[in-house]
Amino acid sequence: MTTTTLTPVSASERIDNLDVLRGLALLGIALMNVEYFTAPLADMASGIAPDARGLDWLADAFVYVFVRGKFWTLFSLLFGMGFAVMLGRAAAAGRGFVPMYLRRTFGLLLIGLVHALLVWSGDILVSYAVTALLLMALFRNTATTQLWKWGAWIWGVLLALMLLGSAAMMAMGDAASDPDAAAMAETMASLRDAEIAAYSSGSYAEANAVRLQWFMESLGDNFFLVPLVLGMFLIGAWLVRSGAMSEPAAHRRMFVRLAWLGGLAGLALTLASVAINPNPNMVAGADPDAMMAMTLHMAGSPLMALAFVGIVVLALQRGAAWLRAVAPAGRMALTNYLAQSVIGTLLFYGYGLGLWGGVSRAWQVLGVVVVFALQVALSRWWLSRFRYGPMEWLWRAFTYLQWPPMRRASGPVPPVAA
Repeated sequence: MTTTTLTPVSASERIDNLDVLRGLALLGIALMNVEYFTAPLADMASGIAPDARGLDWLADAFVYVFVRGKFWTLFSLLFGMGFAVMLGRAAAAGRGFVPMYLRRTFGLLLIGLVHALLVWSGDILVSYAVTALLLMALFRNTATTQLWKWGAWIWGVLLALMLLGSAAMMAMGDAASDPDAAAMAETMASLRDAEIAAYSSGSYAEANAVRLQWFMESLGDNFFLVPLVLGMFLIGAWLVRSGAMSEPAAHRRMFVRLAWLGGLAGLALTLASVAINPNPNMVAGADPDAMMAMTLHMAGSPLMALAFVGIVVLALQRGAAWLRAVAPAGRMALTNYLAQSVIGTLLFYGYGLGLWGGVSRAWQVLGVVVVFALQVALSRWWLSRFRYGPMEWLWRAFTYLQWPPMRRASGPVPPVAA
């Protein structure tokens, strides 16, 4: 009897469109996160800074409308796609899937905890790992045609509940009169002060103490994030299992619909959110309409993320070779994501260069573009010599219980095929 050993995916087996999307998602994640390398994470629920002017206002508004919320959802879609690819390969190899998947998920959890507690508190990998367990436990054997329906249903129910809560808050008026809301605002204000003190001028040990405090205080928010991530995981898995990502030409009409309908509907919801309240700060005495604005902004995010997928896939099909330049960064997405946090904290925190609060919004955006361009170049250089990024290699070794070959025999990075 012949058995097939399940090994890390080879270059020839990759769905190359996913690497391009991962690369672009990395840029979007960096554009969103940079603001909170130099400001407290307690302010993350806010929107366009009311005192911003000129290029700073344009940069802040662009990120809030086109980036905020859109790229962590895109990353979630891509993770769901990766789950579907792994499950398909395990089935084709005739090998057990669960032990390998549990190791992969536990490895991601460990990486996320190290990132959250020792590097930057804005980590999303811990939420991804928890959600990955739910994905396997609840939806491993779900029919392909049902995956996107479950994902849409999860998002729809949560947004409907949020809309009802928003309407209730607007009807009641001042949300700050709620004792629970006032207590939460007081707790977050205290944590915000601790963040500013530790991150702007504190030592590395002091920053780690606040990171731990933030991690414990934000557990509830992370649990709220899990079902939203799960919804995107399911839609991403459907995109792969349906064959749309591996055979985009055969699904062109669907990608056109995603690009146009998703893009226009998502943008309309986002702009409606801005019209209601451009700075829905949910921390300190939120305005009655802040919850409604935040809910509409969240509703537009998955639609615009799907639109980005449609736009990129269609552009690649039309021969937009320039987009493929970011594919090497996408192949090293985990390494580059963690590197962005290391670079950001060392630039802005007190135990690094101490630029906290001293870089304008426009310069933040420009800096992200420069750093991302360097990451693309370095990723291409690295992959011309090695098969995997450093963190990808360690994660695969943990997942498959074997050391994957790291060095390439010779030659450049394999071309990204259509």
